[in-house]
This record gives sequence, C-alpha cells and structure tokens, in this order.
Amino acid sequence: MVMSSVAARPAFTPQAARRRAAIFAVMLVVGVGIASWTVRTPAVRDLLHASTAEMGLVLFGISVGSMTGVLSSAAIVRSRGAQFTVAVGGSAFVTGMALIGIGAAAALDAGVFTGLAFVGLGAGLMEIALNVEGAAIETESRRSVLPMMHGFFSLGTVVGAVAGIGLTAISFPVVWHMSAVAIGGAAIVFWAVRRVPAETGRSAVSPQDVSAPGAEAGPAGGGFRAQLGLWRQRRVLMLGLIVLALALAEGSANDWLPLLMVDGHGASPALGSVIFTGFALAMTAGRFAGEPLLARFGNAAVLRVSALVSAAGIATVVFADNVIIAGLAVALWGLGAALGFPVTLSAAAESPDPTSTVGAVASAGYVAFLVGPPLLGFLGDHVGLRGAMIVVLVVVAAAATLTSAAKPLPAGSPS
Repeated sequence: MVMSSVAARPAFTPQAARRRAAIFAVMLVVGVGIASWTVRTPAVRDLLHASTAEMGLVLFGISVGSMTGVLSSAAIVRSRGAQFTVAVGGSAFVTGMALIGIGAAAALDAGVFTGLAFVGLGAGLMEIALNVEGAAIETESRRSVLPMMHGFFSLGTVVGAVAGIGLTAISFPVVWHMSAVAIGGAAIVFWAVRRVPAETGRSAVSPQDVSAPGAEAGPAGGGFRAQLGLWRQRRVLMLGLIVLALALAEGSANDWLPLLMVDGHGASPALGSVIFTGFALAMTAGRFAGEPLLARFGNAAVLRVSALVSAAGIATVVFADNVIIAGLAVALWGLGAALGFPVTLSAAAESPDPTSTVGAVASAGYVAFLVGPPLLGFLGDHVGLRGAMIVVLVVVAAAATLTSAAKPLPAGSPS
C-alpha cells in the first residue's frame, strides 16, 4: 500500500508497468461499455416499444448480473487467480454488449435483459479481480495504482458518452454501435489478460487470519460464515461504511443528477446534460490526481477531506437556489466522490486475506449502487429530489468520521 511516509515515488519496473497498463485498459473498456449502453437507452426503449415499467424490468438484468458477479468473484479469484477471473468476466462483458445490440434490433426484451445480465456479471467478476491485482502492484511497487485505475473507468465513461451522443445524433444503428464496442473491447481484454499474473489473488491463509472466532474458513478462506465473519472486524465494517457512503454519492449523481438539475433547479435538459458531463470530468480529474495526494498525505487524510469536499458540494446543490452556483458545486461533489471507492479498497487490501476483504468492502459499494437509486426515487416522489439528496449528504458527512480505519496497519498487526 502507499504509505504517507513515502517521500519519493519509486519507478515502476517494466513488468509492473505492463500489469498496470493491462488493468487500466480493462477499466477503460468497462467505462466505455457502460456509458455506451446508458447513452443509447432511449433508442433501445424505442426499439423494444417498452413502457416505463417494462423498461424497468429490462434494466433489472444489470442489477442481477452485477450482484451475482461481485458476490462470487472473491471465491473465484481465491481458487483460480485474477487472470482467470478477468478472462471470464471480460468475455461475459463483451458478449453482453453484443447481446444488447442484437436483442434491441430483434425487439426482444429478454435478449436485452440477458445482455445486461452478462454485462453486469462481467463487470462484477472483474471488479474484485482488478482491484486485487491493482493492490498487489501497489504493494510491490510502493506506488498508488487504484485511484488511476478507477480514473480510467471514469475516462471511459466520458469517451463512451461523447461517442454515443455523436452516434445518436446521426442515428447510427444500436446493433452496430454495441457490436463495435464488443469487438473492440474483446481485443483489448485479450491483450490485457495475458499481462495479469495467473497467481495474483490465490489465497492460502489460516482460518484465524480471515474471520472472527467460530467462522468457517478453509484454505481459500471459504465458507459463507467465514465471509460474514469478516464483518465482525471493526476495521472492515468501518471501511465498508465509508465505501457505501461515497459510492452512494457517486451513484446518486450518475442516476439522478441531470433530473435533479432540471426538476430541482429549473435547468434545461441540455444544461442538465452539460452539468452531468462536468461531474464525470471532475471524477476523472480527481482520480488521476490521486496518486501524489495519497503519497503525501496518506489514505485516511485523503478520504476524510474527500468526504467533506463531496458533502460541501452536495449541500450547495441541495440548498443553493441559483442554478449556476449549484452547477458549479457539482464539481466539488465529483472531486470529493472520486477517490472514495478506490482508496477504501486500497486500504481494505491491507489484510492477511486481501481478496476476501476487498470483496467484502466492494460488496458494500455495490449495495449502494443498487439500493440507492430506488430509495432516492421513492423519497423524491414525496419530498423532491433536492430533499432526497439530504440523505446522501448526511451519509457522506458521517463517513468523514470513520476514515481513521484507512490508516496503515502496524507491521505484524492482525486485521
């Protein structure tokens, strides 16, 4: 892990640089794919002739796939390694992108649902494997990797959104758009997988290292009770709450920010889209700027400031009545949320069984991504979206009080 005491940043070895480039490339593919689907959602709805309720059922496919992937990924990484998991997850992801296009062209709701399930499954499987590989590179190189890795995902969402908007403007067929993303993504994943060591993430730790007393654990840290036992550890619980809060900050903006600006502040739909793009750019900039900040100040301090900055941005968006001020505050929202997920996972990887711990903490982030949108939508129906975002504000501000959990563990200390 990157320690705050590290004054000079060591150079990456050639092998570490190749490994880092590989995980960056895969995250870029995931970002481009997710954004490509998101931008073409209206076109897919029209091709399916789906009502709002029917489209909601179709969209549920990505939720089912994501949770299946992220909950099973840690066990697969432990038993087969990160390389195998990225290969399987990447194959599922690009297959899903192609199925979305084919299903939409054939006007098959089930086809698009299946495609989204594959996309979610692939992204969920790769989530743990890529973060474990990134954490391994951090440990070996003493350089921060995870923030920039997630920065490539954010960069991919910007690239995918801009390209998708352009293709939508010229009425480019959805099936060819999704197929192009699938083919390009498959080529990049094939290139990247060979640069991920086969043994990364394979685990053979003792039961007392991975869970509380009484939890079942085998050579691979296995057993459902063992996974639940991780949450008895105070540090894991605190890290899970931090990532849940900052993932909620990120996910709520991804899902509701354009509508929040239009309905809550009277912005035009075009201005709402511009402000959302600004949020995505702020997220990207924050993640690419993370390495020097972490090297200088450490995980805990950066997370604390991130939570407070994001809370300040959300508070301004909620309480300011001027649309320009609210729009500018979105940059603070994005900058603060940018490092939450990667830095917390980096801290979680500092464990006797990093694969299990990263998997547990990441699952808390996915819960926020999946539960947050409907919860905020329900509250928005009763108190408006600006009122609903107060929940996000409170949770993010509270996370700032937990960030001491991200401090480096003393040498030889049990998790």
